[in-house]
Amino acid sequence: MKEAGVIRVSHVYSQPPAKVWRALTEPALVARWWAPGDIRAEVGHRFEMDMGQWGKQRCEVLAVEPERLFRIQFALNTTITWTLVSEGTGTRLELTHEGFDLDSPMGRRAFEGMKPGWPGVLARIAPVAEEL
Repeated sequence: MKEAGVIRVSHVYSQPPAKVWRALTEPALVARWWAPGDIRAEVGHRFEMDMGQWGKQRCEVLAVEPERLFRIQFALNTTITWTLVSEGTGTRLELTHEGFDLDSPMGRRAFEGMKPGWPGVLARIAPVAEEL
């Protein structure tokens, strides 16, 4: 039976959802905290993320609810969902990265690398959103 891995990470930002949303969906801003790519908040938009040593990853936007939810198809047929929740004057960002095939060596390595990596990646959004 195919075992699927799921990563869940939450991070709170002092900036409102509108600023965090821009940091998640504008290519020049995403390149500053994650990776370069022609990301856009349009369902069906296909693009590549340049993940450096891991190469260019083909992606597709699956769901968009402005300032609330952004979901993309990512590497290894995984899905990343960012959910934004207003919290006081700030934002709680909930990330779910799912669909890792833990029965495959590549899927397991990706899961084991990304699980501890996502908290640091999400922390890099704060200074970008702060400048907006």
